[in-house]
Amino acid sequence: MNRNDEQRHQAKIVEQFSRQAIPFTKVPGHFDSLQILIELSEVRRNDTVLDVACGPGLVACEFARHAGHVIGVDITPAMIEQAEKRQKELKLANVEWAVGNAVPLPYPDNSFSLVLTRYSYHHLQAPAEALSEMIRVCKPGGRVMVADVAMESSKSEAYDRLEIMRDPSHTHALTHEEFALLFQNSGLIDCRQSAYGVEIELETQLRASFPNPGDELKLREMVTNDIGVGCFGINARREIDTVWYTVPIAVYVGRKRE
Repeated sequence: MNRNDEQRHQAKIVEQFSRQAIPFTKVPGHFDSLQILIELSEVRRNDTVLDVACGPGLVACEFARHAGHVIGVDITPAMIEQAEKRQKELKLANVEWAVGNAVPLPYPDNSFSLVLTRYSYHHLQAPAEALSEMIRVCKPGGRVMVADVAMESSKSEAYDRLEIMRDPSHTHALTHEEFALLFQNSGLIDCRQSAYGVEIELETQLRASFPNPGDELKLREMVTNDIGVGCFGINARREIDTVWYTVPIAVYVGRKRE
């Protein structure tokens, strides 16, 4: 991946998530399962936490209720603006925000006792490099946690096609095997894994998305036609008069060697 390709992809992320900054917080599924992350991370009052690709601060603000101090970093200034608003609304004094990249992270080695990210890896062109950066800034003995989409290998290509159409900044959702291998090769120890599903109502998601002109209708048809078929691995289904689907999420956490 050359520098020009990287810059173009980063610009695509910023363009998409500048538009999604407010609608993102209106998707109920984005608030789901935060307790799983709290429990699996074993966050404590003396922890200094870094939330990588923090978006509008949903995860960072939740962790601030349990940690000593939290920093959220994101490449999209509009997302940081929403995070700051959320912090003020919740009256949290132990959170700060920064605009910055996931690769490289703008922090020295061994800076945080807990480094995490949620729903970012499927936007990254080099998730292994991102994980290496998260480990680099984690203190020895600290924890590193990643929560993101994890697909069955047989559904991966179809799901990526669907998501790239919905959100052109999507790159690739890791398969279960790729996700496991990423952590196996990371050098982290005491790795643990969990999983959950994010329940999404199709029309709510489409209102929070900004596909290319004409693609919204295609997306609606693709998901609706997948009911009872299962091509995309998202369990598309009709509930009364609405279409719902479930995005499978894997959570991995490991400890950095002392």
